[in-house]
Amino acid sequence: MSDHQDATKIERYSANDRTYHWITAISFILLAISGLALFHPSLFWLSNLLGGGQWTRILHPFIGLVMFSMFVVLVVRFWHHNVMEPVDHQWLKQMKDVLHNREENLPHIGRYNAGQKILFFVLIFCMVGLLLSGVVIWRAYFSWVFPIELIRFSALLHAFCAFLLITSIIVHIYAAIWVKGSIGAMMRGTVSLGWARKHHRLWFDEVVKASKEK
Repeated sequence: MSDHQDATKIERYSANDRTYHWITAISFILLAISGLALFHPSLFWLSNLLGGGQWTRILHPFIGLVMFSMFVVLVVRFWHHNVMEPVDHQWLKQMKDVLHNREENLPHIGRYNAGQKILFFVLIFCMVGLLLSGVVIWRAYFSWVFPIELIRFSALLHAFCAFLLITSIIVHIYAAIWVKGSIGAMMRGTVSLGWARKHHRLWFDEVVKASKEK
């Protein structure tokens, strides 16, 4: 920590972490728009945002590959922070305190709370489901290889995973807005000492201990 300002902050996300996250987020927005445009005729007007129907059909699967690739990097980088621990089960049991913002009654948690960890694994399920089903229904390259029954099932699976993913991301955004400072952490990469101590005490203690040992 080179100056007073740095001494009041803790790095939560590195520049690389934020880059992978925002590429994933932008890809998700483009995929949601193009996917909805292809899902139902009443939403086809959304395809204009990507250059029309033909470009939407071409770009959608390739953007999907970008999102999946970036998400895999995030999974590798944050997997060990999202393993469920006994404290997370206790946190879930006190959901009333969570919803009523009574954090003083909650157990101290690590870098992520149980809700964030559950979301992490839901996103993994959605991403894998979208990739596998997307390959099957990618008509330009692969759909002719698979039987029609599998293509129909994959189309349903793709829609289900997309719905679950969009719903999960809405929850993710709402939670980030609800916990003031969360969005700033992904924008700037740092959080205040008070924020870290209040919301993620065990992680805060680990970071402080590690800084003292240097």
